[in-house]
Amino acid sequence: MEPTLRSIEDIERELTAAGAGFELETAAVMGEEMAVFKNRPRSLNEVLVNSAGFGQAEYLVCDDLRISFADHVGLVARVAEVFSRDHGISKGDRVAILAANCPEWIVCFWATLSLGAIAVGLNGWWVRDEIMYGLADSEPSLLIGDSKRLERVKGQQLPCSVIEIESAFPELWQRYPEAELPTVEIAEDDPATILYTSGTTGRPKGAVSTHGNIIAMTQLQMFHGIRAMMWNNENATAAADVPADKGAGLASTMLCNTPLFHVSGLFAAGVTMLAGGVRTIWMRGRFDPEKVLQLIEKEKVTSWGPMGAMLHRTLGHPDLHKYDLSTIQNLGTGGAPLSSKLQARMRDVFPNARNYIGVGYGLTECTALASTIFGKDLEAHPDSVGRPLPTVSIEVRDPQGDSLGEGEEGEIHIRSPLVMKEYWRLPEATAETILDGRWLSTGDIGRIEDGRLYIATRKRDLILRGAENVYPVEIEQCLESHPAVDEAAVIGVDHEELGQEVKAIVVLDEGASVNGQELATWTAERLAYYKVPAHWEFRSTPLPRNATGKVLKKLLEEGGESAFVDE
Repeated sequence: MEPTLRSIEDIERELTAAGAGFELETAAVMGEEMAVFKNRPRSLNEVLVNSAGFGQAEYLVCDDLRISFADHVGLVARVAEVFSRDHGISKGDRVAILAANCPEWIVCFWATLSLGAIAVGLNGWWVRDEIMYGLADSEPSLLIGDSKRLERVKGQQLPCSVIEIESAFPELWQRYPEAELPTVEIAEDDPATILYTSGTTGRPKGAVSTHGNIIAMTQLQMFHGIRAMMWNNENATAAADVPADKGAGLASTMLCNTPLFHVSGLFAAGVTMLAGGVRTIWMRGRFDPEKVLQLIEKEKVTSWGPMGAMLHRTLGHPDLHKYDLSTIQNLGTGGAPLSSKLQARMRDVFPNARNYIGVGYGLTECTALASTIFGKDLEAHPDSVGRPLPTVSIEVRDPQGDSLGEGEEGEIHIRSPLVMKEYWRLPEATAETILDGRWLSTGDIGRIEDGRLYIATRKRDLILRGAENVYPVEIEQCLESHPAVDEAAVIGVDHEELGQEVKAIVVLDEGASVNGQELATWTAERLAYYKVPAHWEFRSTPLPRNATGKVLKKLLEEGGESAFVDE
């Protein structure tokens, strides 16, 4: 019997009922009463300690290095001892990490948290001025960096001591071999991380996530994994009784190549997979689609969470057919919309993941997650980002702050234990973003229909053509559904009479040929006349994106090169 939407609701009630593994209760989160999972760890240190129970099972694989769960805990203890004894790091201090994805990044993150200190993930794509800004803003007591990124600030007066990964860690791993994990009292509302917003416009802001924020996110991921498994009628009875701090429903081997300085890389991969006992495969350096294909086959990867252009580049690789990708059972993505054409391509290339392909919506300020949609529900509603997850409330509001009705478009607001504590040392920006009752003003425009959320655009991307609001994502998805189009971005350009007109920047598939008039006709057959681009630009190179896959529309509007270093 085919699963139905109603069965999803039944499963959610079963999993969150009194006595179930994901039972809900009401508790204070940063001064506000809201729904939380009852059977939750109370700090990330508890998550770390519990992970030792997975013993010598492989946790972290990177190149030729293979680290078990138990050995990882031992390494964290040794590095924490170095931080504490040799650098004076204690509760509330900041430790900044500026490096490509690597085992040292992950171990330093956990070592920092084990001391009650705050891990600051600096964007590995930043150039000198942005790095110096991040250091000045977060005021770390210690900077951990790899040689390539430290070279960018060579000759600068740095505000803290520095440990270079390549030269220091071979000895540092062994400096205190008898070290044990610190015992520091940590509350759920204590800050754990500072991760910087993407900085597509203006200076990036440091979003402060607490131990409770991140734990809420990990438990929702586990909940979603079990819910998906039960909805597809696999191990339904057994899964219902699994405690919320265990890893049932998660894939057994996950390929991780989203940057660790981003919420998806750090929280969804780095933290959740440790909590769930999942083996992780990490890629160093510049994204390489062929390396992805090789690793999936070699390591028998079962789960992958590509962001933005990663998926495009991998699915378009000329040697795709040469690799065995049959082990992939779960595919999840977010950060940028997926066209129906790309979703169909994912199902063709990864047929064993068909019922587990998922799209999520969230942002740095709500610890990466708010809603999800997957499997047959996603096939039926490919433009949606799904229903709110348990413990998450979503409202769409008008400019006056009043809640809007079914199908009405307005700004999306989120209330949840996922919502960040604050922007680091920016009380005014925090007050503008976190409203009364700890409602997060996201800056995203969307609507709710039949309980599902649909994203229209960011406020700043909205095009005002005459008296009409034009949402770029709708036009972009329409264009990307054309057989000849690889990717598209839509922006507004000034117009004396209308205020703005619509412009499309298009990258065609290799060998394809189509002109602006043909694409205008295609669009006019599917969208209202005022949404049809009046201006066309064709490019032969991929659209500029940041590290999380979002198109840098500011560059498209103003011209010029990306300031990010593509790593």
